[in-house]
Amino acid sequence: MAQKELKWAVLGVGVIANEMAQALLKMGRKLYGVGNRTHEKAVAFAKRYEVEKVYDQVEDMFLDEEVDIIYITSPHNTHYPFMKAALEHGKHILVEKSITLNSRELEEMAALAQERQLILAEAMTIWHMPLYKRLWDMVRNGELGKVQMITVNFGSFKPYDMKNRFFNMDLAGGALLDIGVYALSLVRSFMEETPDTVCSQWRPSPTGSDEQATILLKNASGQMAAVALSMHAKQPKRAMISGEKGYIEIMEFPRAAGAVIVDAETGERRDCIAGETENALYYEMTDMEEAVRAQDLSLMKLSFTRDVMAVMTALRKDWGMRYPGEAW
Repeated sequence: MAQKELKWAVLGVGVIANEMAQALLKMGRKLYGVGNRTHEKAVAFAKRYEVEKVYDQVEDMFLDEEVDIIYITSPHNTHYPFMKAALEHGKHILVEKSITLNSRELEEMAALAQERQLILAEAMTIWHMPLYKRLWDMVRNGELGKVQMITVNFGSFKPYDMKNRFFNMDLAGGALLDIGVYALSLVRSFMEETPDTVCSQWRPSPTGSDEQATILLKNASGQMAAVALSMHAKQPKRAMISGEKGYIEIMEFPRAAGAVIVDAETGERRDCIAGETENALYYEMTDMEEAVRAQDLSLMKLSFTRDVMAVMTALRKDWGMRYPGEAW
C-alpha cells in the first residue's frame, strides 16, 4: 500500500522558504500551504510555486487539519510562540536555526512535542548532508583515531546598519544565534560527548548584540574545540577535525559536499565527496519525513540541538546579553 503523502506548510516567504519549495519540487511534489505576516507576499509566493493554500492569518495554518509538517522560517524571536501553537495543534515542526532563543524555550517545546508524540527538529543542514554522515562513520570506525581537536571559523562582514537583523536586538541579532549555531553544531557532532567546560571572549556591536566571539570548549574525555565568529570581519567557513591518525579539512562547512582527509604520517591527501550543496534542503526534508513516518527523533539529532543550545545560552548568560523581553 502506498504511503500517505505528507503535506507541508511554510511559515515565512524568505530565502529558506523558496529553497524548501524548490526542494519539494525535486521530491516530485508541491508545497501545500503558505502563511506570512504580510499577506500579499504569501499570495505572490503561492503563485510562484503553485501552492494550494494561502492563509489569511498565520494562525489559520495551525488549525488546518490537512497540514502534517510546518517549516517555520520566521525570525529567531518569533519561533517560540509559533512552535507552541503548532505543537498544541498536532503539527510536526521543522524550525529554522536558531531553533529558539535559549534552552528554557527549547526544553519546554521538546517536552510538549514528546507529550504530543510529535517530531520537533531544528533545520540544521549539517545533520543531513551526506558528506557528514560519511565522515561520522569514518570517525566511529576509528579511521582517524580518536578526535582530539576541532577548530572552526565562520565570519561575515556585515556593514553597520543597526536596523538590519544581524545587529538588531529586537530581532535577536548577533553572531552566536545566526552563524555560531552552525559552528557549535559541527563541533558537537564530532565530539563523543557534550562539552562540559566552556570559556569565551566577546565584543558587542553598538546595539549590544554579539558582533564577535572566540569560544573554547572541552568535554570529559579531553576532546577540545576552538571557534572563531564574527559579523564584521570576513572569514572562511572552515572546519578542521584533528585525530590521532589524521585530520579532515572542510570548506564552506554548513552545506559541504566535499572534504579533504590528510594522513598524519604520510601527509597523503584524499578527497571525500558526497552529496550536493544545492540539495541541502532536499536532504533535510527527506530526513524529516522519514523521522515523522518512523516516529524516530534520532534522525533529526534533537539531542545535539539541545546540547548546542545549552552552550549558547550559557555563553550569553556569561556575557549578560539578554534580548528584549527574553525570559531565561
